[in-house]
Amino acid sequence: MAIQQLNETQIQTWTRHQKDQWWLEKVFRGDMAQLSWRSGLSGFLLGGILSATAMYIGAKTGISIGVNLISVILAFGIFKALESAGLSKDFTILENNCTQSIATSAGYMTMPLVACLPAYMMITEIIPSWWQMLIWMVVIAILGVLLAFPLKRRFINEEQLPFPEGNACGVVLDTLYNGDAGSGIFKAKLLAKVCLWAAALQVIVSDGWMKLLQFKLLRLDQWAGLSEPWYLKERLDTYYYLAAVKYDLWIPKILGVDFRTLGLRFTLDAAMLGVGALMGIRVATSCLIGTVLNFAILGPIMISRGDIAQRMGLDGKLVPLSRIEIVNQWSLWWGIVIMVVAALISLFAKPEIFKGLSRLFKKEPDTDQGKDVLAHIEVPLWISYLGVPVFSLLGVWATHTFFGVPWLFAFISLALVYLLTVICINSMALTSWIPTSGLSKITQFSMGALDRSNPATNLIPAGMSAEVASSAASLLSDIKPGYMLGAKPRHQVLGHLIGIFSGTLACIPVYFLLFLPPDANGVRNTATIVTDQFAFPAAMQWKGVAELIGHGFNNLSHSAIISIVVAAIAAVLIETATIISKGKFPISAVSIGLGVVLPPEAVLAMWIGAFVFWLMDSKHKHSPKDSKGYKVWIDGMQAVAAGLLAGSALIGIGNAMINVLM
Repeated sequence: MAIQQLNETQIQTWTRHQKDQWWLEKVFRGDMAQLSWRSGLSGFLLGGILSATAMYIGAKTGISIGVNLISVILAFGIFKALESAGLSKDFTILENNCTQSIATSAGYMTMPLVACLPAYMMITEIIPSWWQMLIWMVVIAILGVLLAFPLKRRFINEEQLPFPEGNACGVVLDTLYNGDAGSGIFKAKLLAKVCLWAAALQVIVSDGWMKLLQFKLLRLDQWAGLSEPWYLKERLDTYYYLAAVKYDLWIPKILGVDFRTLGLRFTLDAAMLGVGALMGIRVATSCLIGTVLNFAILGPIMISRGDIAQRMGLDGKLVPLSRIEIVNQWSLWWGIVIMVVAALISLFAKPEIFKGLSRLFKKEPDTDQGKDVLAHIEVPLWISYLGVPVFSLLGVWATHTFFGVPWLFAFISLALVYLLTVICINSMALTSWIPTSGLSKITQFSMGALDRSNPATNLIPAGMSAEVASSAASLLSDIKPGYMLGAKPRHQVLGHLIGIFSGTLACIPVYFLLFLPPDANGVRNTATIVTDQFAFPAAMQWKGVAELIGHGFNNLSHSAIISIVVAAIAAVLIETATIISKGKFPISAVSIGLGVVLPPEAVLAMWIGAFVFWLMDSKHKHSPKDSKGYKVWIDGMQAVAAGLLAGSALIGIGNAMINVLM
């Protein structure tokens, strides 16, 4: 049946009791399976896989990818295939919704692992135990869920706020199950095909997989005398440089600096093509502008001036110049400033997201003799009234015990955590945007002003506010499609909690394997976190802000200070132009800064992906809806992008694990 919703007049004039009564009679599907063993298990497994994929992409790009629609399409396709094979009965629309709720919750658990925690480790050179990270992340995520319970009734039941991302998910589910099911099957097959092609390509460019195949399975080292496995170089320009050495060819340089030193390489990376498709041509072009400006213009100039130079490492040897050295020694500062200033301007330019604060003090509407008609399916409010203080105390304890944040500052940070959570929920409700970047910096600067000597004082509370807010906002966004389709709120909340454990249990072991592998002596080192493959741009931003708080501008060169001032002015001008043009200004200041901290090769691959999808969109958007071009490039764009991401990322994760284990 079609989705039933109240009209504007009903929303404005009816009491919440009337709205709840209408929903219970017209929408609620109390007899339909929802949180079943198969929806719970499939959500748990999909959530673990997709959260690991999201962490892999986040470590490479600093970009959070949504997994809700991906999980909907995957679950629909998987169970349709099982149903056709006679291995499963009909997978209901509410079971699918519960599966995506679990998977989406798991996906949001990656945020601390690519932002505040690696920044904390790099600054302090302290690596928390895996179980400490797990406890802290689970506690603060559950705190976010508990804070969201009371706001659900206000924002969803009473005010019927749109939650655009959740609304879109509900519409997609309704279309799959009550509309054109063939479209859903087509998208599922398209995603699977692209995923397999991307995975096959990634296997060919992966040294670990090829080593496993050629040495362990085919035994080519024994009977063919192969000493090194063959694999396609992911950096395709490597073949030119090998030929240049052999035949004395021209080596491209800028002001005498080798392209390779500047990080200007050409990489075959399907995952980055998918990221580019999702980010769009505007954001990808802005990233490319930041990359060209920093690595092709400013970097060579600063190296020639001596502002970026070789330094002595901890082992007493000179550290060779590289992209990472360019970022750490000079360009990180202006890249951070343009991102932070732009994010804060963008945040405060949307006063409507702060109106959620007034909703907290709005008088409850008449509930007709106080009877709560949804009491038997809603989460009881007493759970929040009891749980929020308990988990707040647990969060403060973990923050102090595991990361060394003083008790006083850990308690002070709670006020900011609560405030910013409400703002984030309201922003998610109106725009599907969770402004954690700008809001977490408010926490970081506020706590840093109270204690400049301890970087954990600003990093960990800021990470706590970001994760609590994300967990709360994502829960309500997940509940929105369930509300549209008649789901039990309690089941969705339980699903969200399952997702918290799914994402954490999947990501933390992978995190240690990928980014903190032990050396020959079994010792883990924070120096392995940021590499040419994993730039951790979000963590570099958090680290840079923490260092600015701790040291100010004392250790920066004159040119770096000038670049910071220019970057701040540029951020103000670009964001002002964006606001005046109502989002039509062609470049993004935040994305320019992102292009500074990302590897140029990744930015180029993302731009190529964005350009190709933009080109195909322009070509096919006016085509008939039943044409293959429209179905693949317009209606199936997210499926294609998701296939590129999932296939490449999962094989990439496996390759890194093979290299560690072998």
